[in-house]
Amino acid sequence: MYAGQYVFAQLMDHLPWHVFRRCVARYGGDRKVKSFSCLDQFRCLAFAQLTWRESLRDIEACLRAQSAKLYHLGFRCEQISRNTMANANAERDWRIYADFAQHLIRMARELYTDQVLPGLEGLDTVYALDSSTIDLCLSVFPWAPFRSAKGAIKLHTLLDLRGSIPSFIFISDGKMHDVNILDHLVPEAGAFYVMDRGYVDYGRLASLDGAGSFFVTRAKSNMKVRRRYSHPVDRTTGLICDQTVVLTGFYARQDFPRPLRRVRFNDPETGKSLVFLTNNFALPALTIACLYKYRWQVELFFKWIKQHLRIKAFFGTSENAVKAQIWSAICVYVLVAIVKKRLGIKASLYEMLQIFSLMLFEKSQLLQLFTNPSLQMAPSGAHNQLNLFD
Repeated sequence: MYAGQYVFAQLMDHLPWHVFRRCVARYGGDRKVKSFSCLDQFRCLAFAQLTWRESLRDIEACLRAQSAKLYHLGFRCEQISRNTMANANAERDWRIYADFAQHLIRMARELYTDQVLPGLEGLDTVYALDSSTIDLCLSVFPWAPFRSAKGAIKLHTLLDLRGSIPSFIFISDGKMHDVNILDHLVPEAGAFYVMDRGYVDYGRLASLDGAGSFFVTRAKSNMKVRRRYSHPVDRTTGLICDQTVVLTGFYARQDFPRPLRRVRFNDPETGKSLVFLTNNFALPALTIACLYKYRWQVELFFKWIKQHLRIKAFFGTSENAVKAQIWSAICVYVLVAIVKKRLGIKASLYEMLQIFSLMLFEKSQLLQLFTNPSLQMAPSGAHNQLNLFD
């Protein structure tokens, strides 16, 4: 029988706590704190994410029921109080957890560099950019205006498709238009940015092109272009045309004076005709269509974290509390991805999260939680037992 650490403590051991302490010191998180440190706060938030707690009272009741194990779980406060947690969420800078999440993201992306996307062999860095809206009550969250009687925040995410790791996250109010997030990105030369047509702004796309990056997006229906050249295509693959075009609109031509590539593709699954726009002329036209298909991964990422993490109902009403909770959820998501890669676990992130939620207070090795016990059953009977029928 394994008599080592609890599962929750083993998970937390995969985190670089020296980096977390530097983040706390950077923003003075533990200044004038006597008992409930930022480390204890983060462990409470991580526990809430892993076990899908409903409220601060729920977290308090669950952790107090396990008060004898708190020290061995990594907590250094004597008891967990919901008032103390509420004050910490409201006052301690959310950037502590944002910076820590960025460090975890860099760790995870290094672990997943060897992952190859089917159909996109040879492409090193491919990002999918999109946003998701989280509805809020305007009377409870007045700092997040969206409409006249409705509040919301937007989670803008740049997802690295290798491992589905978010490489860039920006939290804004609901009024911010999606295309404005391109002003906050630092383009990587040679990287591919896959976006829907809500991000079509020729001036901002020209900035990506000038930085040596490539973009793949859908063309708007009112786009005015002039065809310069048509490349041969194999229509049996679903491709309709592959053209080199230039913009003819007055302002569009000023913002993006260089040629663009237009690829029309008939999706066999839906029967729709899709028109893609890109500044890459080297890849095959079918690869451009395959790139845009991978954009759906960011939609699945939003769906996953909304269903399996706690980012739609919040433990506090202040902007600081909401952002701290979202960034702690991102930390937990990336932590599970890191553990999956380090230990070579074959189970999906969903299966891992479900098992962790039941086994946090058990003393079992992490890897043994995901092995089939029927394949590792010890032979029945002891070797020293005499056989009556021999």
